[in-house]
Order: sequence, then structure tokens, then C-alpha cells
Amino acid sequence: MPDLDGLNVGIVGLGLMGGSLALALAGKVRRLIGVDPAPEAASLALQLGLVQEIVPMNAATTCDLLVLAAPVRAILGCLAAMNELIPEQGLMVLDLGSTKSAICEAMQSLPAQYDPVGGHPMCGKEVSGAAHAEASLFQEKTFILTPLERTSPQAVQTALQLIAHIGSRPLILSADIHDRLAAGASHLPYLSAVALVLAAENLQDERIWQVAASGFRDSTRLAGSDLTMMVDILMSNQAPVLDSIEWFQTALAGLAGLVQEHDEAGLRQALEKAMRRRQGLTASYRT
Repeated sequence: MPDLDGLNVGIVGLGLMGGSLALALAGKVRRLIGVDPAPEAASLALQLGLVQEIVPMNAATTCDLLVLAAPVRAILGCLAAMNELIPEQGLMVLDLGSTKSAICEAMQSLPAQYDPVGGHPMCGKEVSGAAHAEASLFQEKTFILTPLERTSPQAVQTALQLIAHIGSRPLILSADIHDRLAAGASHLPYLSAVALVLAAENLQDERIWQVAASGFRDSTRLAGSDLTMMVDILMSNQAPVLDSIEWFQTALAGLAGLVQEHDEAGLRQALEKAMRRRQGLTASYRT
């Protein structure tokens, strides 16, 4: 496979992720085409100049690289359709789905002409749609790759080139490890934010929203995330998500016990451990 700048790249799904990827790849590939079943999204992508052309899914199989940038269950639908869309030449497929096990299992069954590799850039916003796309979305963010047994070394190298071109940091994991780690680091924080909002609602006192300041807003930001995307994530990663909820409940119960027992030393130790880890994360974000 030639270098990235010589490739015709198709992006399926022209929302926040697909649109941002198109902006990040502008001028770095030979040609960018888009696929989106929603006429409004396709029209907006053309208006914004994200892609040079909108084509149907079957026409996108003539590309060199096809990126699936849609919610998880929409990606699974694309992969099912691709079993009937046999490309005339080899076609590399990279997905950007937030969970990997089901997607990689579906990729494993694609016809031999496809060269698939799983992917997940660890970035996003609490808003959706191409109108919010930005080329810098991926910069300095971790981009996870989950190669399959059938993935060629060339496909991995092309994916690594793409990651370098958009300014991300690669991390190669198996699909199951990805899903376990993402449940704890991404899916649980979303549910925690939702739970905080629901807990405040349960006070049944509208003055809570006047009291809520920057700490509450920062802690609950993720509760405003796109519902379709988040439902797909939670339903496609059930076991790891449930495990993460159990870990969270255990940690919260531990803190509750320390408060109830007036164990100031133990409480301070737990809080300090979390504080130091969080400070380390903040430092790593700056490097």
C-alpha cells in the first residue's frame, strides 16, 4: 500500500468524528470522499468542504482506505452490508468505534478482499455533528488500534501513518483489553456524570441548580453527550461496563464507610491517593 498521501480515503459517517478526521486529513491524502445516509449530514459536509464528493456505500469500496466513523451499531450494520459489497481490489478498513469486541468479530468475517483493523481515538466532545468538527480534535490524544489475526502488517503501518498525520499517540491493544479499559476510563465517567445529575434531581429542590457551580458543571459535563452514541456504547460493552460500575460502587462504599466511622486518617489517605493520581494525569495532559 502506498504512503498515506497517495491514498483515496472514504469516510463513512460525517458527524463530529468523521468530520474532524476529514479536516485533519485535508491535504494529506490524495482524495477524500464521504458516505452518510442522512441527507442533511451529507449536504453539510459538502458545504463545509469536509470531503470532495458524497457517494453511496457501494461506490466507496473503490477507495484504498475506508474509515467507518459512526456509532457502534451503525458500524456493525456497515460491516454486515460489506459482506455483499465485494471490492475489485484490496481495501483497507479502519473503524473508529468506541467499543471493539463486537466490531472486530464482525470484521473477522469480512470477505478476503478487505484488510480490516479496529481503531478508537480517545477523544470527543459532549456535542455532535459536523458543525462542531475540528482538525485538532485528535492532537495529542491516544489512538488505540486493535489489529485482528487477519490484519496485514501493511494495514497496521498505514493506520500508524494516519495516526501520526493527525497528531495522535498510538497504542496497540487486544479488543477485549480495550473494552475493559475503556469501560473504566470512558464509559464509567459518563455514567457517573449521569448519576450525579439524577442524584441532584432526587433532592427535589430547584435551588440545587442555583447552588451548582463550576465543580458540579465540570463533573457532569459528560452527561450532555450524544445519546445515540452512548446507548450504543453501553449496550455493546455490557459486561465490562457492569464490572466498572461494581468497582465504582465498591470505591464509593469504602469512602462512605470512612466518613461514617469518622476515620479522618483513612479518609485523608484515600483522598490523597486519588489527588496524587489525578495530578499526575493533569501533568501528562500537558506533555
